[in-house]
Amino acid sequence: MKLLSLNRIFISIATLALSHSPAWAQSGPVLDRVKSGGAIVIAHREASVPFSYFDANKKPVGYAVDLCMKLAQTVGTKLGIKTVPLSFLAVTPASRIDTIAQGKADMECGGTTNNKERREKVSFTVPHFITGVRMLVKASTNVERIEDLAGRTIAVTKGSTAQKAVDTANKERLIGVKLVEVKDHTEAVDLVEKDQAAAYMTDDVILFSLAATRPDPKSLKVVGKFLTIEPLAIILPKNDPEFKKIVDEEMKRMIRTREIYPIYDKWFTQAIPPKGITLNLPVSYLLRDFWKYPTDVVPF
Repeated sequence: MKLLSLNRIFISIATLALSHSPAWAQSGPVLDRVKSGGAIVIAHREASVPFSYFDANKKPVGYAVDLCMKLAQTVGTKLGIKTVPLSFLAVTPASRIDTIAQGKADMECGGTTNNKERREKVSFTVPHFITGVRMLVKASTNVERIEDLAGRTIAVTKGSTAQKAVDTANKERLIGVKLVEVKDHTEAVDLVEKDQAAAYMTDDVILFSLAATRPDPKSLKVVGKFLTIEPLAIILPKNDPEFKKIVDEEMKRMIRTREIYPIYDKWFTQAIPPKGITLNLPVSYLLRDFWKYPTDVVPF
């Protein structure tokens, strides 16, 4: 009985020691590189306001960029490194998944939906926003539903979840719309303003920001019911569990301590660069409810 008790004590001590192992014991592709003095590579978007975009000085800024920089700092702290070098790499909707999957970047900091298909190639951390696909149209039109676009052209970003949602709705509802693929948001809005597309469909938060940043914001409007529910999250490498663990734990900590809320407000309820626009988008009830029990697991 005494021997059994001692064994249990030794096992408990060993378990406690492992759970408080020093930073150098943590390993993995990203962590090993950072410990050797390498940079954390942050993939960012050029025009995904307010998540990730260039400011007037061509510097990457945005809500997701701020989060990624805090996460990178936490990785350094866990590894006992005071300042982790950061490197930035611009990506497009079509290239963002492969950029992480191929190891060209460590985090994609934008407005990317966590879904089953993408999880085949990459991982995601806890969602930082929840949105859904709607339509951006000219304010002068009477379009309110996707059915109002029957027989017309809709712009969609190549490789986006919106593209698949619109394609599915088109087939199921026999609307007969024509889809035109664009490389980014800017190209899509240009098509709408020039009447070369009747609508641009993507996450509504992006549509609101696109309208707000145009020379005449009132010339465009966001309409329609949600075609999808989109949990947006930072992309991580699929096979690097130690790196993901640090990122996930820090995201959950920021949410539980409400440290994430001032970061959110900075980009969604206050004036943002470069034009000082305000999106006026407080935390939605969907996101607030999801953050009550923050997790990287989503039912999509």
